[in-house]
Amino acid sequence: MKAITYTRYGSPDVLQLKEVAKPSPKDNEVLVKVHAAALNYADWHALTGDFRWLGFGVFQPKFPIPCADFAGQVEAIGKNVTQFKVGDEVYGDLSSSGWGALSEYVCVPEHLTSYKPVNLSFEQAAAVPMAGCTALQGLHKGGIRSGQRVAINGASGGVGTFTLQIAKALGAHVTATCSTRNVELMRSLGADHVIDYTQEDFTQNGQCYDLIVAVNGYHPLSAYRRVLTSDGTFIILGGSPSQILGTIAISPIFSLGNKQTFTNLYATPSGGDLRTLKELIEAGKVSPVIAGVFPMKDASKAFEFYGNGHSQGKIVIKIN
Repeated sequence: MKAITYTRYGSPDVLQLKEVAKPSPKDNEVLVKVHAAALNYADWHALTGDFRWLGFGVFQPKFPIPCADFAGQVEAIGKNVTQFKVGDEVYGDLSSSGWGALSEYVCVPEHLTSYKPVNLSFEQAAAVPMAGCTALQGLHKGGIRSGQRVAINGASGGVGTFTLQIAKALGAHVTATCSTRNVELMRSLGADHVIDYTQEDFTQNGQCYDLIVAVNGYHPLSAYRRVLTSDGTFIILGGSPSQILGTIAISPIFSLGNKQTFTNLYATPSGGDLRTLKELIEAGKVSPVIAGVFPMKDASKAFEFYGNGHSQGKIVIKIN
């Protein structure tokens, strides 16, 4: 089968289209013919080597075929698989099972797979798993409740657009921060209030929030603390590795002596969360935002586009 591979860390130029061995499913796995894959924050940092100390291989990539998000059709099933049959349309996240979505076929544990939303194309469905589950898990860990005032710092990217829509679906009043060019996108996704961060700092305007979700946590924790309610929660979902590690180190100190909570999320693949997202999508409450679709042969261009930053939504690669 064909796959995009890399044997050393670097720029998107290190990616190559090669012939590799087609995998065979284990007893608890399904073999999926991949129709589309999508890029995430983790894929970019795995390519460049920023995550080499986090189990991705210190000297060279441990996972030679990148990408975790996929959508496709079941080609074969292991003998213990009961939930799926050949021909089923599925989607999922391979980040805990070897990565490798940028290939014609992947093997996926049954419990990490879900039927894809019937109202989405394969390209749209591939954009959902990691970003959608991160948003859903982050909001749940933040204790979101209907009627709360929620601020999303960095709402226009993949995780941010899902966080905004899911928070609205759960009954929250949402304030989204973004750059000027994304203001209308935020409104179209249902934000109650949009703040252009090039014109206004939301941590300085006197408003307070029950929950702050930092998809891009570039403010100091002291600034977030200032605009949290007395029993509010701050959770960081993304940002640079130094921002994330800094928050993990400092947040327990900020939580001492008061009812405010400062925390972070390490999202994990979940078949159950994929099914929840499927229900929200089929109900018309959530929809993936696609910034661009690239053919498999142009995978390096897709990574380059992603690496330039500030994309509106997700980057998808069509496998053909």
